[in-house]
Amino acid sequence: MALNVFDNDEYRPPVWKSYLYQLQQEAPHPRRVTCTCEVDNRPKYYGREYHGMISREEADQLLSVAEGSYVIRESQRQPGTYTLALRFGNQTRNFRLYYDGKHFVGEKRFESIHDLVTDGLITLYIETKAAEYIAKMTINPIYEHIGYTTLNREPALKKHVPVLSKDVPDGKEPPGEEGSLEERLTSLVRRATLKENDHTPKYEKVHNFKVHTFRGPHWCEYCANFMWGLIAQGVKCADCGLNVHKQCSKMVPNDCKPDLKHVKKVYSCDLTTLVKAHNAKRPMVVDMCIREIESRGLKSEGLYRISGFSDLIEDVKLAFDRDGEKADISVNVYEDINIISGALKLYFRDLPIPVITYDAYPRFIEAAKLMDPDERLEALHEALKLLPLAHCETLRYLMAHLKRVTQNEKDNLMNAENLGIVFGPTLMRAPDLDAMTALNDIRYQRQVVESLIKNEDILF
Repeated sequence: MALNVFDNDEYRPPVWKSYLYQLQQEAPHPRRVTCTCEVDNRPKYYGREYHGMISREEADQLLSVAEGSYVIRESQRQPGTYTLALRFGNQTRNFRLYYDGKHFVGEKRFESIHDLVTDGLITLYIETKAAEYIAKMTINPIYEHIGYTTLNREPALKKHVPVLSKDVPDGKEPPGEEGSLEERLTSLVRRATLKENDHTPKYEKVHNFKVHTFRGPHWCEYCANFMWGLIAQGVKCADCGLNVHKQCSKMVPNDCKPDLKHVKKVYSCDLTTLVKAHNAKRPMVVDMCIREIESRGLKSEGLYRISGFSDLIEDVKLAFDRDGEKADISVNVYEDINIISGALKLYFRDLPIPVITYDAYPRFIEAAKLMDPDERLEALHEALKLLPLAHCETLRYLMAHLKRVTQNEKDNLMNAENLGIVFGPTLMRAPDLDAMTALNDIRYQRQVVESLIKNEDILF
């Protein structure tokens, strides 16, 4: 059934479309044609559907009994290779069959031949019957009406009572759908409750889509159509839980709003993902560690250069991963400020994408190589524009802090050059460069950070 959501004065289009679900129900069922005689050298991972080295013509004759019939045969042209022969559309289709612990003919891998054939028949049937419909699925998606934009603008949507209506292209009565409406609306309703904070930057974030096997019927939250197949029916965003067809994922805007239940840790988490999940301007690790350092450590000799005890730094990391912003990093727990500074450096080193991203890295290195100070500043200013907003804001905040560290150089003996040596390799890492090039880049990394610290009031 399709779902309509009505506002007082505004009509909302149907949400769930059942046409493809109906087609999946109509797809032929697999019919194994068993071999009645003993076959020599039958692979242990095949059953009675294996008929040995028979010809295509013999397989075709065996399968003429019904749609969905299938056998496995050894290739006569290439002994040692195997073919799945399948009856569909009143003709026999042959697929090269592989096994690596699971059975497959394409990307999907199956525990059993029966599951592989079931999924194959569903896919063949739907893509044959609804090829034109599938090609147009991404046109006028519901995402534009009931996706992030609308739901964030109208958080009251979650109070509406869903109204069921029919929406089938051929006008037929749709079959009953399994799974509660509440379950299928979970990720949409969650986004409806997300209220934008005026003080929180609207960072852009791409979705982290991964191929996913959905248990029970699921519908695409971009086009509203059924996600067909037995396994790997679509993709799911690992950060916000959005479920869409693989082809629809290419059309989804870069507007992921991570859900804390999907973001399991603080360290080693993508920077933008973390700040959006916590609705913050910067990672809490950065804010809390810098506040702690500035409250009691700016005059500490060798700040950031001297390492804290590694086991205690690991304790701080675990505290943030476990407790988030409730982590206690006060002097009562960690008297040595170098533990806090070490935890901050570790956070930056653990980022999967550095603060100065791989994409922007070459532009920063090129800027550092410029001899003219004004040209270098202009090049750095342009390079900063390449950073994602959350990365740029974090870098700005850190550079302002490090500038304050240098203003206490008389006590802590740390100037911009020293801090550049410490933070250069921490904030920027060479993207897949050979060892010699990466080694040569170290001095330019230092110069980049040194310039950012000295000119933070101009560049940011």
